Amino acid sequence: MNRQIKKGKQDKRASIRSLLAFLLVILFAAAIVVPIPYYIEAPGSTIDLKELISVDGRKDLKSGSFSLTAVGIRQATVFTALKSKISPFQDLVSKQELYGNSTDEEYNQMQLYYMQSSQNAAIEQAMKLADKPYEMVYKGVYVLSVEENSSFYGKIAVGDTVTQADGQRFESSEEFMKYVKSQKVGQKMTVTYLHEGKEKTASGKLIELKADKKAGIGIGLVDHTEISSDTKVTIDSGSIGGPSAGLMFTLEIYEQLTGKNLRLGKSIAGTGTINSEGIVGRIGGIDKKVATADESGVEIFFAPDDEITAEMKKIDPTIRTNYEEAKAAAKKLDTKMKIVPVKTVQDALDYLAEQKNNDA
Repeated sequence: MNRQIKKGKQDKRASIRSLLAFLLVILFAAAIVVPIPYYIEAPGSTIDLKELISVDGRKDLKSGSFSLTAVGIRQATVFTALKSKISPFQDLVSKQELYGNSTDEEYNQMQLYYMQSSQNAAIEQAMKLADKPYEMVYKGVYVLSVEENSSFYGKIAVGDTVTQADGQRFESSEEFMKYVKSQKVGQKMTVTYLHEGKEKTASGKLIELKADKKAGIGIGLVDHTEISSDTKVTIDSGSIGGPSAGLMFTLEIYEQLTGKNLRLGKSIAGTGTINSEGIVGRIGGIDKKVATADESGVEIFFAPDDEITAEMKKIDPTIRTNYEEAKAAAKKLDTKMKIVPVKTVQDALDYLAEQKNNDA
């Protein structure tokens, strides 16, 4: 009898151990597979712009490369979140930090807008530098956000382009806003807009804007413009979003427009926004971009030498310029890649010209 009781206890313990082992396997599998509301930013990819850009249908066949660098973003699991804490050049960010108050779709639409805007600015700068004629054409008001109290919420979406208000067209977003603000709060307005390339209309009452107490339709907006020129520049960026490829787009387009051998066979990458004055602007995640460039064998990396204002210092006393961040990343990597500071596109062109003279 005692033997049977003892055997029964042993069998029970064995069953408990098996159950615990099974639960541990399930928990471990969940930690690896089940996503959590956090994202990991890590080194992404280095993309040769010869593969994305053509001028008048012709590809760049010269040796060397101008490449954009990207930050990779993926949703975290418990396992990858813990791993990111000990992995170099990886950051764990919350969904709020990444998306703000935007939905996934709104975030993607904004990133695509920033990419389109970056391409326009790059083409404009390259055209100016190459002395090619062009015209900036106003297409309408690009919708960046829609307030929840707007009568147009759920009708107009982020990514749409408003082309008319009450049947009237405008030459800029300033003209559009001036017209709307001249109307009365509560007044009905009909807007015409493009949604996924199709023209639609929506009507709603104007609301009182918090900023100036005047009438508005309750959308965040910017100019939607496109470059018009006899020289056709095509950029096939696919699903890549954001504004940070502006500088590198400009250099690749300029190379193709002029036929100059800027690269001298070297592998050149970099990052930085570009504006209508040719100023290279600050971007996020530059350490990860340096890491992916180094892994791809890049020889020269252009980094924004942006201005750090007193206000920025007040908010974050530890803030550094993108160039300083890039230099620190390069030191950590112990790379031979040359980090070059640039404030403008012309700085990058001057550096490349200097390299050409040194090699002559």
